[in-house]
Amino acid sequence: MFKVLSFCRSKEQCTDVALLILRITIGVIFILHGYGKLFGDAPGMVAFTGMVAQLGFPAPGFFAYAAALSEFFGGIALLFGIATNIAALLIAVVMLVALVGVKKFALPSADIDFALLAIAIAVYAMGPGKYAVKLQK
Repeated sequence: MFKVLSFCRSKEQCTDVALLILRITIGVIFILHGYGKLFGDAPGMVAFTGMVAQLGFPAPGFFAYAAALSEFFGGIALLFGIATNIAALLIAVVMLVALVGVKKFALPSADIDFALLAIAIAVYAMGPGKYAVKLQK
């Protein structure tokens, strides 16, 4: 059988490598998006808060910061495999709002949002895998 990932010696090891790849991918994406909202001008907090207000959220400033902080710190957590269930769940909620509220589930323009939601749900369901930072108790 042809193995694309020749460094995988077992199905479990391939699953752990796949989870690492998914965590790194979604982590980097959300660190950049959260950073742009919190510290940058892409879109920046003022513009993002306005977008949240247009969606009809009460206390749009609160929800804008909640989403941006979830993206930034959730992305860091996923990158390292720390508190992955919480981080993946928060990011999945952000992506569900983006997919349904902003993009109106209009595929194919919402493809990326849909894919990121699916990755977050998969990481939530599977956990961080073997290749994650282990915090000692």
